[in-house]
Amino acid sequence: MADKDPREAWEDLGEYIREQRRQAELSVRKLADLANVSNPYLSQIERGLKRPSAEILQQIARALQVSAESLYVRAGILDEDRATDLVATIHAQSDLSTDQKQVLIRIYESFLLENDDS
Repeated sequence: MADKDPREAWEDLGEYIREQRRQAELSVRKLADLANVSNPYLSQIERGLKRPSAEILQQIARALQVSAESLYVRAGILDEDRATDLVATIHAQSDLSTDQKQVLIRIYESFLLENDDS
């Protein structure tokens, strides 16, 4: 994603969020409520007009029940190889429940956010 113009990355991110929202059969208003962001702001994100912070992306990911890493990669915040390796390893652990895997991924995401802010 490093070769991609930042504007293209935001547009790609917006399209991806819109598609995920539609698959979840959520209106913009409903997703905005679930993600605790304003309806106009979410609409601007979906159209590629605004670049959301990693924290906002995490809120949107939770509301859509998708991996925040997938949004971070599309936004250019996280290198795809770095995210994929660890998340794939967590998912491959047969001795962990789905809930345990989600908790580990969320912990990983929180560390990424912490490092992104510093």
